[in-house]
Amino acid sequence: MTTLFSQWLPLSTALLVSVIEYLPSPKAAQASRLPPMIEESPGSKFVDPKVKDAMVEFKTGSGEPVVAYVSKMAAIPESELLSSKKKSGGTMSADEAREIARKKREEIAKMQAEASNNQEDDFSRITSAFEQVSVNDTDKDDHEQKEDPEHLIGFARLYSGTLSVGDSVYVLPPKFSPENAHASPEPKRVIVTDLYLLMGRSLEPLQSVPAGVVFGIGGLAGHILKTGTLCSQLEGGINLAGVSLDTPPIVRVALEPANPSDLGKMVTGLRLLEQSDPCALYEVLPNGEHVILTAGELHLERCLKDLRERFAKCDIQTGETIVPYRETIINAPEMAAPKNPELGRGGVLTVSASKQLTIRLRVVPLPSVITEFLTKHVGTIKKLQSEKRTAKAETANGSLPSDSTQQDEATDAAIEAREGALLSLEDFKKELNKLFADEVKEDTELWKDVVERVISFGPRRIGPNILVDATAVNTCEKFLLDDPRQQPSALPETASRDALIVRDFCDKIAYAFQLATAQGPLCQEPIQGTAVFLEEIQINAEDELDLGRLTGETIRLVRESISQGFLEWSPRIMLAMYSCEIQASTEVLGRVYGVITRRRGRILSETMKEGTPFFTILSLLPVAESFGFAEEIRKRTSGAAQPQLIFAGFEALDEDPFWVPATEEELEDLGELADRENVAKQYMDAVRARKGLFVQGRKLIDAEKQKTLKK
Repeated sequence: MTTLFSQWLPLSTALLVSVIEYLPSPKAAQASRLPPMIEESPGSKFVDPKVKDAMVEFKTGSGEPVVAYVSKMAAIPESELLSSKKKSGGTMSADEAREIARKKREEIAKMQAEASNNQEDDFSRITSAFEQVSVNDTDKDDHEQKEDPEHLIGFARLYSGTLSVGDSVYVLPPKFSPENAHASPEPKRVIVTDLYLLMGRSLEPLQSVPAGVVFGIGGLAGHILKTGTLCSQLEGGINLAGVSLDTPPIVRVALEPANPSDLGKMVTGLRLLEQSDPCALYEVLPNGEHVILTAGELHLERCLKDLRERFAKCDIQTGETIVPYRETIINAPEMAAPKNPELGRGGVLTVSASKQLTIRLRVVPLPSVITEFLTKHVGTIKKLQSEKRTAKAETANGSLPSDSTQQDEATDAAIEAREGALLSLEDFKKELNKLFADEVKEDTELWKDVVERVISFGPRRIGPNILVDATAVNTCEKFLLDDPRQQPSALPETASRDALIVRDFCDKIAYAFQLATAQGPLCQEPIQGTAVFLEEIQINAEDELDLGRLTGETIRLVRESISQGFLEWSPRIMLAMYSCEIQASTEVLGRVYGVITRRRGRILSETMKEGTPFFTILSLLPVAESFGFAEEIRKRTSGAAQPQLIFAGFEALDEDPFWVPATEEELEDLGELADRENVAKQYMDAVRARKGLFVQGRKLIDAEKQKTLKK
């Protein structure tokens, strides 16, 4: 039957005919598929309409914009490239012609020598043979050991225009955004040296390539590491190699070379890896550690493999994987009584040691809807910060900030914009006021007009925490006020000296707020979902010397007060969570549930695909418990289930890390400390131990050597 069918309808013929009949042509495919691709590209709103139109309409004219996507760089031996050129009948270079002529002359001389040797005696033949032997064999050995050099050829697809040999195009890296085209690293211009038609394993040289063709391109070595976009224009260009990330990479690991002398290689390799992978980030911590941030465990393994084998080409050691956490507070039913009932829960009144500074503030949980809104619009807050800083620079110096500063801020704003478009100041205030009015039903007097009184966001001035001016007078400068006449900086010089002094200390209070929210009191992780109300500040300083000393005291007092007010509520550890989607059959469904439950996951839904025996399971899994999860679930199910993990944000663990048994039943069941049952405390202690902080509890080393008798 195989012979019969192969003779009647060969597979190659049937496959190619089906492709021609059923698959759309490049022109039809681009018209239907490119619009959503363009909209999902980074900075799509800033792409030149001429570029969009040329791609969608499949324009191939010589004057049209050239846009090509390079999916990978392949290493091709030089001998294959030369043989391809010879097969195609292309013109030879002068060096190639001289080499062929030299070999021809050697062959003719050898034939003439053999013909003359036949007429000579044996002695002449032997001596002539020795004369042809070279004493210096080093050149020959070097020639034999010389490897065939390789050239990097890009595997590309042209979407618009016509690309020819000798054309000059821009190479757009994966992190390029047309919103800020000249951001560092600025795209470079390259000249196309070679074009090839990919015919299986062979490469056929071409002089030009029209749109819709998959081809090979030379001249990109050193400019494209993995993927990239070629565009004839920089302003308004499109980045087809970029990835619009909903969330930043969260799994980080510290790296160091096995040989300290290879540190330069590793740093260079990390920078190349960051340029080539849009999902990877490289940071240098203040303590000098080199850290790489990735999307997950498998992505980390791939990055380390590329770093060792391709970019750094040296042995690299990795440290312990670091997973981020967050700290927050909630209003729980069982909480200790506030330390000062007059101030209320979260209220703190502190006085400096010199009795010259008095600060009263209050820490309260931020409503969850407001926290989600601020987390979603991080990019908007970043943009507003940049605009405000630019306006201040223009007012103070009459000049704009440096170009590099503006580029970095614009790049950060583009990266940190999680979902949706960036909002203007008016739209941001309008939506925030609407949420406070519609969604927040408790303590309405507390949250009344709070948007107009926001001093700063934190941490890093863009986080989901707010510092609010709740003083009786207009003390600090408000972040969301667009009318400069309403700002306290507009106070006349004739105002009281105390009011002017208090106003000057507002930036110190805002800085202390940034420090306090960047390192929470539980395990020095960022705080999320808190509001700090500055209710009163009094300064009794007589001279300038006292004011200088009070600067440090202000930062310390505010930071300690925020931590103290934070702990009066019920603190919670927030875990980074993965959204896990698994497709499994009924035979392995129980094993999948067992693995997820063992790793403290939570099942969200389970649906069955109609007409199939497969279930789709959607669950949430802590990132800290996800290492080795994919391998374990494959082992348990014999490869029948494959998980897909996507970062889904942070979720509070509903357990107080400071909870201890209090009732007789709890003491009998769990003991005095209940260390084994308090999962939140386990996470908190693990982070504190990693950071070198004090960990409260008993350290068991050898049970038989420790006292186990009851007191």
